[in-house]
Amino acid sequence: MENKIPKERKKVLDSLFEAFAIVAEGAFVYLCDMKYDYSRWSKTAVELFDLPAEYMYEAGKIWEEHIHPEDRENYRREIEAIFSGLSFGHDLQYRAKKPDGNYDVCTCRGVVILDQDGVPEYFGGVIRNHGLQSQLDELTGLRNQYSFFEALQTNIRLQNRIRICMIGIRKFTEINEVYGYHFGNMILQKFGRYLMDHIGSRGSVYRLDGTKFAVVFKDNSIEEIQKIYKNLREHSREGLCIDNQCAILDLNAGLITLDNFSINDQTVYACLNFAYGESKDRKQGEMVEFYNNLTEENRQRIEKLHVIRASITQEYRGFYLLYQPVVDARSEKLIGAEALLRWRSEEYGMVPPDHFIPLLERDPLFPDLGRWILKRALTDAKEILMYCPEFMINVNLSYTQLEKPDFIPMVLETLKETEYPPEHLCLEITERCRLLDMDLLRNIIVQLKTKGIRFALDDFGTGFSSMGLVKNLPLDTIKIDRSFVLKIEEDDKEREMIGHCTGIASTFGAKVCVEGIETSGVRDILQEYQVQSFQGYYYSKPLEIEDLISWMKERKIK
Repeated sequence: MENKIPKERKKVLDSLFEAFAIVAEGAFVYLCDMKYDYSRWSKTAVELFDLPAEYMYEAGKIWEEHIHPEDRENYRREIEAIFSGLSFGHDLQYRAKKPDGNYDVCTCRGVVILDQDGVPEYFGGVIRNHGLQSQLDELTGLRNQYSFFEALQTNIRLQNRIRICMIGIRKFTEINEVYGYHFGNMILQKFGRYLMDHIGSRGSVYRLDGTKFAVVFKDNSIEEIQKIYKNLREHSREGLCIDNQCAILDLNAGLITLDNFSINDQTVYACLNFAYGESKDRKQGEMVEFYNNLTEENRQRIEKLHVIRASITQEYRGFYLLYQPVVDARSEKLIGAEALLRWRSEEYGMVPPDHFIPLLERDPLFPDLGRWILKRALTDAKEILMYCPEFMINVNLSYTQLEKPDFIPMVLETLKETEYPPEHLCLEITERCRLLDMDLLRNIIVQLKTKGIRFALDDFGTGFSSMGLVKNLPLDTIKIDRSFVLKIEEDDKEREMIGHCTGIASTFGAKVCVEGIETSGVRDILQEYQVQSFQGYYYSKPLEIEDLISWMKERKIK
């Protein structure tokens, strides 16, 4: 079959493969000529997994047979999206079977290379076999993240009370852009070495992904750790110098005390990552502690998160959606609803969403949950469309979903699977999406808007970058947060603010929805402004789908 691909194409394939192999750093390399579906794979991978040969036609199908049955559907969906032109890369994890019947966990990252006309020509990347990873980080010489998770698992098993601190460098991409990646790598090496020397025998230091490091303390108090971090920040702000070039570093840090041993390492990491994210996004780098030991309620917080995370992998058990009606500001007829995620169990009852959603949004499992939310919401919304042809379902997005390379294909596939009309779907983004690259976010919105999907900015005005999002993104709706109308009946300044907000929306061609309508007086005032829709408890609390249908029928909205 090898004569199917011309010799000159095979030479180009080999050249590109060698280029990939140079920077692979111990991972398995694969490269596919998409025109002929002809691939070359690393000899090490061929030998380890007993593949037919280094060169293969339809290697994707061959490799699929080695993937664990529970992981195949996700793998197949990713590959199909790439070869159909819906996706230009992927980043997924699965289990791959070896000849002895055992499975190794692998992370596969790939990218599509376009020809000069913008047509997909090659698909290549690396497969990192975690079963073969060493315990040391090649760049810094510190113990790596695999060693870190082993340490977490060991301490949980032995019930050792420890404190874990995650430390990372803020805005490191700017250092790479100004000084180059080689200088950036040397900074990471020097910072890791200083961290190791600074911590000394007081804790174990690990290099995690990117610019993040972790320190596991056994006997230090929170006050001692805070002092260590304060000294580290002061040293980093003085600048790290290499070859007469100095880079001033600022840091972020999250801290958690592990004293609950009924959870697993991934739950601990999710909580730690949440605290780190709060330090980065809200506290300007001050150390943020994940509290789970001050009150009985907080003691259960980490336990609840552990159970909720497990629910995602158990067919989303306990998760359900409620829908809060959105009505036309003039006729007050139903025109849409916002899907709201909830979770409950026999042990904990209904857990308030603000107790788990902010943590889950940073979790690697959240994109899977996001897909479930979208599919459930579209399926339910189809029932409403039978009674209300103009009905629009609003689904909230997390910025972690938008970061995934397969986000656009996921949305389009879910629409196709549920046979839901895309022009009746509105995706809501939040002010937290400022954390994304603006070009990436704009590209996602533009591509999905060509399919008829609409976009809204939720909680407008609650964050410092809301105006920037409105200015730079082609939004259809701006949702004004309830905090803007709480005192609108007695406060003239709040009325002025609403006037300014509606003016901004009008300038950029967006409609306005006001949330938090709780009285007829608030409604009457807002009807004097250029507001197109209302949402709030004056009309209805969030309802289950059956109750929403009943609510609609009782109001005789056809």
